[in-house]
Amino acid sequence: MTPSRSISSRAIGPEGARDVARSLPEEVAVAVTCNGSTQAVMMATPQDLEDFAVGFALTEGFATPGQIDSVEIVTMPNGIEARLWIDEACAEALGARRRAMMGPVGCGLCGIDSLEQAVRPLPRLTSGATLDWAEAAGAPDALRDHQPLHDLTHAVHAAGFLLPGQGILVAREDVGRHNALDKLIGALLRAGLDPATGAIVLTSRVSVEMVQKTVLAGCPILLAVSAPTTHAVKTADAAGLTVGAFARGTRLEVFTHAARINGDNADVA
Repeated sequence: MTPSRSISSRAIGPEGARDVARSLPEEVAVAVTCNGSTQAVMMATPQDLEDFAVGFALTEGFATPGQIDSVEIVTMPNGIEARLWIDEACAEALGARRRAMMGPVGCGLCGIDSLEQAVRPLPRLTSGATLDWAEAAGAPDALRDHQPLHDLTHAVHAAGFLLPGQGILVAREDVGRHNALDKLIGALLRAGLDPATGAIVLTSRVSVEMVQKTVLAGCPILLAVSAPTTHAVKTADAAGLTVGAFARGTRLEVFTHAARINGDNADVA
């Protein structure tokens, strides 16, 4: 698998809309196994996976390079297995403390220990809010006014809920982008706010986990300041989720279900 792929999107700005192509990173479920036993499943770019497996084994305490006999990268129907074969003494010690890998701040899948679990089915969103293109493009700028912890530390992500015509109603922050989104969804549910009536806005890139969480919350639009992955685009398209990215100032690129962004009605050369 290549580390990136060209994906079509719809660029919308003051002068109108046009079709463009973007190179987006690939994202795939990678199961790290030791002597046939899965230790963790991570979402990763399918490049330099031998290096990833050896480095991950060291930093997670599975095995040192000297304890690794061989590394094998095997493509499976639902992802990739990075198979480590380690010495028996090390394997026995690892088996005594085997655990489901709780997702770190980066790209782990919490509690997932098989490739099949990583690709879960999603419901399809068939309706929901629409947004004016200018409001959608300016959503990350609007979110900046709701990030006090970021202003203090410059070290956290944020997720916000944008209600059409009313701006950002709720926002939550966390060092982990997944955590910030989970906090936001929980806040909406506790406040009795229907996610289907607005859009979720992120300060981060759009990975497949962010798409999954947004769809399961029932929100029809996901907007982000950074890029989606190819897997995120594919998953969002199948689930009926509108994904807008590179939202800055008055410009936005829509990768899936652009009909929910009002104003995509003029073409420019």
